[in-house]
Amino acid sequence: MGDMTNSDFYSKNQRNESSHGGEFGCTMEELRSLMELRGTEAVVKIKETYGDTEAICRHLKTSPVEGLPGTAPDLEKRKQIFGQNFIPPKKPKTFLQLVWEALQDVTLIILEIAAIISLGLSFYHPPGESNEGCATAQGGAEDEGEAEAGWIEGAAILLSVICVVLVTAFNDWSKEKQFRGLQSRIEQEQKFTVVRAAQVVQIPVAEIVVGDIAQVKYGDLLPADGLFIQGNDLKIDESSLTGESDQVRKSVDKDPMLLSGTHVMEGSGRMVVTAVGVNSQTGIIFTLLGAGGEEEEKKDKKAKQQDGAAAMEMQPLKSAEGGDADDKKKANMHKKEKSVLQGKLTKLAVQIGKAGLVMSAITVIILVLYFTVDTFVVNKKPWLPECTPVYVQYFVKFFIIGVTVLVVAVPEGLPLAVTISLAYSVKKMMKDNNLVRHLDACETMGNATAICSDKTGTLTTNRMTVVQAYVGDVHYKDIPDPSSVNAKTMELLVHAIAINSAYTTKILPPEKEGALPRQVGNKTECGLLGFVLDLKQDYDPVRTQMPEEKLYKVYTFNSVRKSMSTVIKLPDESFRMYSKGASEIVLKKCCKILNGAGEPRVFRPRDRDEMVKKVIEPMACDGLRTICVAYRDFPGSPEPDWDNENDILNDLTCICVVGIEDPVRPEVPEAIRKCQRAGITVRMVTGDNINTARAIAIKCGIIHPGEDFLCLEGKEFNRRIRNEKGEIEQERIDKIWPKLRVLARSSPTDKHTLVKGIIDSTHTEQRQVVAVTGDGTNDGPALKKADVGFAMGIAGTDVAKEASDIILTDDNFSSIVKAVMWGRNVYDSISKFLQFQLTVNVVAVIVAFTGACITQDSPLKAVQMLWVNLIMDTFASLALATEPPTETLLLRKPYGRNKPLISRTMMKNILGHAVYQLTLIFTLLFVGEKMFQIDSGRNAPLHSPPSEHYTIIFNTFVMMQLFNEINARKIHGERNVFDGIFRNPIFCTIVLGTFAIQIVIVQFGGKPFSCSPLQLDQWMWCIFIGLGELVWGQVIATIPTSRLKFLKEAGRLTQKEEIPEEELNEDVEEIDHAERELRRGQILWFRGLNRIQTQIRVVKAFRSSLYEGLEKPESRTSIHNFMAHPEFRIEDSQPHIPLIDDTDLEEDAALKQNSSPPSSLNKNNSAIDSGINLTTDTSKSATSSSPGSPIHSLETSL
Repeated sequence: MGDMTNSDFYSKNQRNESSHGGEFGCTMEELRSLMELRGTEAVVKIKETYGDTEAICRHLKTSPVEGLPGTAPDLEKRKQIFGQNFIPPKKPKTFLQLVWEALQDVTLIILEIAAIISLGLSFYHPPGESNEGCATAQGGAEDEGEAEAGWIEGAAILLSVICVVLVTAFNDWSKEKQFRGLQSRIEQEQKFTVVRAAQVVQIPVAEIVVGDIAQVKYGDLLPADGLFIQGNDLKIDESSLTGESDQVRKSVDKDPMLLSGTHVMEGSGRMVVTAVGVNSQTGIIFTLLGAGGEEEEKKDKKAKQQDGAAAMEMQPLKSAEGGDADDKKKANMHKKEKSVLQGKLTKLAVQIGKAGLVMSAITVIILVLYFTVDTFVVNKKPWLPECTPVYVQYFVKFFIIGVTVLVVAVPEGLPLAVTISLAYSVKKMMKDNNLVRHLDACETMGNATAICSDKTGTLTTNRMTVVQAYVGDVHYKDIPDPSSVNAKTMELLVHAIAINSAYTTKILPPEKEGALPRQVGNKTECGLLGFVLDLKQDYDPVRTQMPEEKLYKVYTFNSVRKSMSTVIKLPDESFRMYSKGASEIVLKKCCKILNGAGEPRVFRPRDRDEMVKKVIEPMACDGLRTICVAYRDFPGSPEPDWDNENDILNDLTCICVVGIEDPVRPEVPEAIRKCQRAGITVRMVTGDNINTARAIAIKCGIIHPGEDFLCLEGKEFNRRIRNEKGEIEQERIDKIWPKLRVLARSSPTDKHTLVKGIIDSTHTEQRQVVAVTGDGTNDGPALKKADVGFAMGIAGTDVAKEASDIILTDDNFSSIVKAVMWGRNVYDSISKFLQFQLTVNVVAVIVAFTGACITQDSPLKAVQMLWVNLIMDTFASLALATEPPTETLLLRKPYGRNKPLISRTMMKNILGHAVYQLTLIFTLLFVGEKMFQIDSGRNAPLHSPPSEHYTIIFNTFVMMQLFNEINARKIHGERNVFDGIFRNPIFCTIVLGTFAIQIVIVQFGGKPFSCSPLQLDQWMWCIFIGLGELVWGQVIATIPTSRLKFLKEAGRLTQKEEIPEEELNEDVEEIDHAERELRRGQILWFRGLNRIQTQIRVVKAFRSSLYEGLEKPESRTSIHNFMAHPEFRIEDSQPHIPLIDDTDLEEDAALKQNSSPPSSLNKNNSAIDSGINLTTDTSKSATSSSPGSPIHSLETSL
């Protein structure tokens, strides 16, 4: 009968096959929808449609034993019909888009406007120039060179803007390219084991096709969706897809669905691949995240409405889409916090711009008044109508002088300096194993005040090694000498370890000379195998003699057993079982122990207690994991009842107890000490038990004995931060986090809660800047929430990398310290540049201003100003921004958000040097001709050739800037400005280069530059005055800053103004893609809180049933349940659940954190809609950056 039905299904399918069009018995869509089912539903569906998994293999023309034939045409055909196993990356931004983004900078916009005005005016020639009688305004000393060169100024500014924009865009573009290169390199390295033509082969993940038979084993990350065919004790952690932390047991008859992106936690088996790439479950999610482009979305939306309610019930994953596709556009309006430096710079640029505007306005007013009073009052000339154009022309000229003052005031080099500095740092950070994905992350890192780090793999090497052992009644503090261990014990030990561990775990010879041997497979087992090798034994012969197929029975490791056992049949037909596991568990089951002679002796409970005290606890306090290895012999007949586990795993004989260390990376303690010296608190967040965690933390130097600190377990942490209702309260977190150093046995949610709690805390006067390291998919939300997220390049999952800002290509904590150093260096470089640039600007503005007002003509001509302002500053930004970082950067505390960009010391330097330069320039201007015995350049008639007098002023000005550039290398008031100058070849080259060009300009510049050649002695004087800058710098350094209370600082970010309101709903482009993806991805994270899942699913079903016009009783009740949670909306300590996805509301809620919640749910037209908005919105705001969105609304109420 079974046969009959089976063939019946089969023939029915044969008949349908013509409609599929393919020569396989099932289409991609069928398989895809099959993979969306879970558990029993899936089993039923397989039975109804295909019969069993064997039948599916037949449909897919593959053999469960031999796999695919592996011929090229067959593989090609499969790729065409079912797709390839790779997810197409997002389209990179085009160069033009990057250019457009770079143009959005405030400083650049101010410059563009000034340049366009200046250009427009230079081409404006009013009529009526011939009329002599109108007015002879004195001081119109503008030679024709200037008149013709009027446009040069505007053009030059525009040119500088174009330079900045192109450099920025090119940087972004090359960074993107590098990142893609890294991605593809990572992807090529992933391999997976499949069976083809009865051979077990390893192929790149991208080569897997539908119908392949893949071998899955402990520790694998599944590369594609498939159905489980056979295997033992397969358990899978599906938390990356569902968020459920429980492991799911897979079996052919109960739950055969294996999904891509999930981890095999125990057991092994085979699966037939049914969906790859974009059609696999992870692929579908990636498509939702916008990786596969928009058309997917439209298809899905259409599908949504046809599927109706039933499908909704069965699509826990895809249901994320429907509600979210609509919210997506509004979600984009979410604001992105600017990085500290960006905020301060924008503010500074605006401050300078305002000051420049005021100065230029005053200049224009003074000139106009002077002209009118002089012409109409003093000379009593009438205003003649035919003279109007002439007067207008004068006024236009005054306006141009005003614009010149403004242009001089705005620091053009600033955006370029920032870009160069960041780009240079990012390039160099690549060498320090930091792959920076978001430019500003590098600078934010310099302000970090807290780092939350994982333990395994980041602080430790993730290479388990046995360092202590208790064998034959002796506790060895290091690896025992092989000769000291009894031969019988030794043989048992080697067998127990070699046989009773996964055969996929091996230790391979090192890849490079002098490197450590490679550990493959389960790290703990590798540690034990390493112990065997350290005892000068070999595990391979044992395994060859006892291949995997001959193992009689295997009890695989799981979290309940906490042990693994393997039974083998001995030659005399009796059985022997080897066990290993957590020592406290296994020792409880031991009743004998091998003594020094290798003979078993009785092991009583009181012996055990003594052993725990004397051996196990000391090991745990050293940060070791203790593992007990034991065995037991069974008679051959009667054969024991293997299913009765309690009887089998008992009466063991203990062979040895080993202490396994995951050694702390040698460079970590030093790195952590540097962090602490630099004012950064390091916290360890780990899943390990609290004793081991505390021991490792002490070894790393995260905690020092005798300090006042907290080490908490996740449970305790949660108990302390939640109120009676179970909601998280910020003030409770504030009580804990300042002292918390170790959070053990923590879940990903705990990590996210901690990070969010520290960031949102107002407990300290500075807002904390938090960096987080993570490697797992589940760390995604925490990485996203943190100011800087570090993902592990080697151990990290793709989701973690997608959510991160910086990727540590060597997974090493000390690279984070390098990132801090570079970040601070960027900040300092920009301060150095500002100190230099603002001195130039202050002097130039005052000279232009007074010159224009007193002599009606600026001593520094427009083109000369541009040479100083644009060219020199651009080069100076290159020179100062490429200073390499030094260790001294790590000796100071982070600046924090409220520390101004220009400190008092810098202000002192800027004003001090400005005073020196102004004094000398005005001296030269008014008495220079007497000093040098040359003609005065003042009040020279129109169109006179350039004078030596003004050339000397120009030359001296440039020399002073050159030497001041050297002064600017130090900003904290250090004495030795030459310190380390030769470590920066770029700086030396630029200073010398600028000097050379200056000589050329002065000697051969002629009319365009308004220069006349100078004699040698005059040159010497100019250089001498320039050298005076260095001496003067020492004078300034002696003045204590503390005395100068009157000095204002500039560019400070106050708490309130972190984001000015107009920027709240700034251009959507502010949000980078990863953020946008995660915003949608968050639905998936929180999806796993299964409680919500059902709620949303029901609401969705209810909604879709509205489309159909059907009412379902269950959906109605569920809506009531939904409403029956008043605390969901109202009793929230800081209500921020926007019901209408409207940014204005969000802003208000964010600004008035304790505003009362909207009174009624029915803000939208239909209650149901707002219900849906409610759910999706909470999950969105739960990790959004707005301060008033506590995650608790989500955690508890549902």
